Amino acid sequence: MEGLVSKRSDVYSYGIMLLETFTKKKSNDEMFVGDLNLRSCVHNLLPDELDQIIDADLLTVDEENLSRKMQCVASIIELAMNCTANIPVERMNMIDVVAALKKIKQKLSSCY
Repeated sequence: MEGLVSKRSDVYSYGIMLLETFTKKKSNDEMFVGDLNLRSCVHNLLPDELDQIIDADLLTVDEENLSRKMQCVASIIELAMNCTANIPVERMNMIDVVAALKKIKQKLSSCY
């Protein structure tokens, strides 16, 4: 917000990239006006409407191990939300982000 570059702003950018990737929405999409942005839109729909948040091309309803895969996607969305906390000191550090991603990858790998 202040135009200062820091590790915390890099974490924020990474979280936004995760949200863009898993929702298939750009943070500058024209649907986001006023106080509504990608993060707040996702936040408003969590946790009950995860299926409306994620890119429909990622998972299909007839997919094997769908609920376990959805749990992994939910974990990634939660990770993205933790990376994009409004207050910089509340954001995760990248060491913890990588550790969380490795755990999600391991869990997701067991689905295949």
